[in-house]
Amino acid sequence: MLGACLLFVGIVLINNGICTLCKVDARSSAIMNIFTGGLSLYINFVNLAQGNYYAAATGLLFGFTYLFVAANKLLNLSPLPFAWFSTFVAVNAVIFGTVEGFLGNASLGITADIRWAGIWYLWAILWGTSFVEDIMGKKLGKFVPVLQVFEGVVTAWIPGVMMLLNIW
Repeated sequence: MLGACLLFVGIVLINNGICTLCKVDARSSAIMNIFTGGLSLYINFVNLAQGNYYAAATGLLFGFTYLFVAANKLLNLSPLPFAWFSTFVAVNAVIFGTVEGFLGNASLGITADIRWAGIWYLWAILWGTSFVEDIMGKKLGKFVPVLQVFEGVVTAWIPGVMMLLNIW
């Protein structure tokens, strides 16, 4: 299930970055966020029902991220609540990157894999940009949308396809 979800996380990050760079109106770019957020909710509710609480909790961080982004784009809401949510997620991403990348956790069936440290730490940087831009008021310009495209390809699309092809 993770590969399928990551495939869509990849396209939503790429879509969000390109739409920002090309100045596509926010309402139009919100649709893929709804699709990806909804898919993530479904997949992770299945994980919850199966007792995979770690997978569900980490996956729901993504689902709520994209639904939050969609709501902000469609309803033109203040970015501050999303920025605080993203800050919370960024801190947790550092923890999950450390566990999945370096420490492992036998009781959760997690074997340390350095690739996951890199992926989670990159995600932490991306989520952290909301803190920098919207809470600290330091605009980062094109850095964020370029980072979205980069991370969409490197941390989600490629790993997702590799998982679907069973070569991860």
